[in-house]
Amino acid sequence: MIHLTVNGDPHSAEPGPAESLLSMLRNRLGLAGSKDACEQGECGSCSVILDGELVCSCLVLAADTDGSEIRTVEGIADGDDLSRVQEALLAEGGVQCGFCTPGFVVAATHLLDTNPDPSDDDVREALAGNICRCTGYGGIMRALTALREDS
Repeated sequence: MIHLTVNGDPHSAEPGPAESLLSMLRNRLGLAGSKDACEQGECGSCSVILDGELVCSCLVLAADTDGSEIRTVEGIADGDDLSRVQEALLAEGGVQCGFCTPGFVVAATHLLDTNPDPSDDDVREALAGNICRCTGYGGIMRALTALREDS
């Protein structure tokens, strides 16, 4: 049995020996916001913040998260109020099919939490692990540029 905090709420679970954090979040805790896409850590759609670090939850063993704090896309908004990253993505057309959006929201939130004034290169580096299959990077970059300029 492991105990962890997800989006500020305590949880206990008994993960399987090879179960990923992604599987535990989606299938045991009912948090389906992190998407199950490549399962190889290449697309970023399952990104979460684990003890302050941005990780692909498909590459983390759930059993290794005992005692950890995890923030998923469900924990980014403040209740019904979208975060500034989510608002900016909507305003700039950075949301297309939406499958990659949770990963981008988590990665951008982590970037701005750890570097409030990122350069263009910092933004590109921070989002490099996220793939948008709709080729919507223009809207995503405009959203983050707008956030940086508003800071």
